[in-house]
Amino acid sequence: MLTIVSDTHSTDGHRLRGRTLQAVREADLVVHAGDFMRASVLDAFEQEAPTFRGVYGNNDDGEIRNRLPAARTVEYAGHRFAVTHTVRGGNTALALFGRERDADAVIFGHSHRPTVDSSGSIPLVNPGSHAQPRGYRAAHAELTPRDDGTLRGQLVTPDGDVFEQFTLAAPQP
Repeated sequence: MLTIVSDTHSTDGHRLRGRTLQAVREADLVVHAGDFMRASVLDAFEQEAPTFRGVYGNNDDGEIRNRLPAARTVEYAGHRFAVTHTVRGGNTALALFGRERDADAVIFGHSHRPTVDSSGSIPLVNPGSHAQPRGYRAAHAELTPRDDGTLRGQLVTPDGDVFEQFTLAAPQP
């Protein structure tokens, strides 16, 4: 399973709990789309998830910016993901960011709003914030490979409630 989190906004730990903590611990790969805030929070994530990949966000301190890139590409189960905290220009700019990296989907954060948008040329996945939802549901995303090459996705609360399910198509050869 690929577990995606974002927008922790903490100064004292990863603030993972319930299903979100379980999903991070069970994941084959954990991706964080930025805004840890302090390096100690990044350290806490790295201790929970040995297969951790992250990017820095606009609220992250200098030590995090020295340790993580602003954008990166990760691969999971044959799918290529372009990861960033945010880019100016909304969904169009995010899709362009993904196409520039030859990605099958884009993972991003910043808005704290858990969403999956498959209406454009490339799927956009925002896990929301597990720790500081700012009026939205606290959430993370889980992606599980299927035999047909697709990924079964879901947005899940820390209490374990699945409130959105989606599928990411198999990559084109």
